Amino acid sequence: MEAPPLTPSYSPTSLLIRHKNPSSVTTFSRSPNVKNRTNFSIHASSSADSVVTLLDYGAGNVRSVRNAIKFLGFEIKDVQTPEDILNASRLVFPGVGAFAPAMEVLSKTGMGEALCSYIEKDRPFLGICLGLQLLFESSEENGPIKGLGLIPGTVGRFDSSNGFRVPHIGWNALQIAKESEILDDVGNHHVYFVHSYRAMPSDDNKEWISSTCDYGDKFIASIKRGNVHAVQFHPEKSGDVGLSILRRFLYPKSNVAKTGEGKASKLAKRVIACLDVRANDNGDLVVTKGDQYDVRENTKENEVRNLGKPVELAEQYYKDGADEVSFLNITGFRDFPLGDLPMLQVLRYTSENVFVPLTVGGGIRDFTDSQGRHYSSLEVAAEYFRSGADKISIGSDAVYAAEEYLRTGVKTGKTSLEQISRVYGNQAVVVSIDPRRVYINNPKDVQFQTIKVSSPGPNGEEYAWYQCTVNGGREGRPIGAYELAKAVEELGAGEILLNCIDCDGQGKGFDVDLIKFISDAVSIPVIASSGAGVPEHFSDVFTKTNASAALAAGIFHRKEVPIQTVKEHLLKEGIEVRI
Repeated sequence: MEAPPLTPSYSPTSLLIRHKNPSSVTTFSRSPNVKNRTNFSIHASSSADSVVTLLDYGAGNVRSVRNAIKFLGFEIKDVQTPEDILNASRLVFPGVGAFAPAMEVLSKTGMGEALCSYIEKDRPFLGICLGLQLLFESSEENGPIKGLGLIPGTVGRFDSSNGFRVPHIGWNALQIAKESEILDDVGNHHVYFVHSYRAMPSDDNKEWISSTCDYGDKFIASIKRGNVHAVQFHPEKSGDVGLSILRRFLYPKSNVAKTGEGKASKLAKRVIACLDVRANDNGDLVVTKGDQYDVRENTKENEVRNLGKPVELAEQYYKDGADEVSFLNITGFRDFPLGDLPMLQVLRYTSENVFVPLTVGGGIRDFTDSQGRHYSSLEVAAEYFRSGADKISIGSDAVYAAEEYLRTGVKTGKTSLEQISRVYGNQAVVVSIDPRRVYINNPKDVQFQTIKVSSPGPNGEEYAWYQCTVNGGREGRPIGAYELAKAVEELGAGEILLNCIDCDGQGKGFDVDLIKFISDAVSIPVIASSGAGVPEHFSDVFTKTNASAALAAGIFHRKEVPIQTVKEHLLKEGIEVRI
């Protein structure tokens, strides 16, 4: 979906912007990447003080930005025409997804031209993530693709050859470069990043830079010039600190209470709360937890294990300090995803009060309904994103895609994994791997990659391979976890959620052998899952493997180990976490 080259319709590379005082003229330099067809005029709205204009071009989840703005007491006016941009008293541009499709929309609608004019007039502006990147001259993402050309520089991909995992996902620290009102409360707190591309500081753009972040290299984390702000991180996903940043932009002259000093110095290890959601026998959505994927109680009634209501639990975990909340719709493989309205409602309600990343998985695939209408996995994912998901998790469909790719060596571009990552960026796509350990005596006995296990098998076996499963662990497939992980990385996955059926619900610790095996094999982040029982299991997996995050469910649901206790333990062990 590469945007067509944009050819300027004028020759000068500077525009004359006239102020209310006709004798005052300011010259702004701009690379001629956006056509200059129309003369716009700005008319301030009388009710502007309580309204934020939101530029939502239809890609990804901006529901959380909406909810954060409403949470802070403002109404939202959506941009429908270029004039809406120019009439805004304050404009927020939460760019989500890939660079090329965004530029294509901005160019075709004339909104890119209006956006440049608005910013050049030094109107109050906040760009978020892609809303920062689009301000630069160009991007290497699926390109080169020309940007709006307001800030000198090219947006390039992180270099994974130095051992840093790409995408850059998680909570990292900022280095403040100059005074910027909206960052006054950041202090030494972590903020949330999720991106594969970044802009680098240079002599040409140094006057714009208000903060940087270290991740392999020092990249631009935020810019400020006059009333124009833009950030690479997501304030709407950065908890109380992020809300403070938004509040300072929306109330620039007000006194905002500080959140206190933090201890952020680098990328933190993430602690994720997972909620397995399914309908119980009465048809109500409940949070449940499996024992090696069996979610029914061992009772005469054999009822679905009920550990609480999903929205209430998610809100509690947010308050308790969870770095992300992950929903797994474990009825998704049996039900029609777009008709799964209760799950969509869970996301919508949760995103109203939970300002950390939300991931949802279950049933994201192509299908044809009973009326013969075909839905692509892209349409299914779009529904989840619109309802509040920041990332989607693909399970069984990714296994089938990887099997076909390994068989043919061809990337068709038609798999759910490829389609969604192409439109929304690979940072929005998680692949959930559900393997089962298979012990063997000799690595030559199987065609799959094996490991020497730290604890021998039931018959003294010293080796194992990990067989991937589909349909909730009920069906084994002829592909190993190593082979699957390598294949989905090539197909566009941005993160791997690595489960282990053998450890699930046992509370005896993560499968460190498996997690080290896979996290050493790929260059994308790996989330360790299945088996956590005590805080020491988290420090164990972080010190012995390259896992970027660790996920737990049952110990949090049953209140056996609070999230804060886990984080305090990790801090004592010298492991960076967000507090």
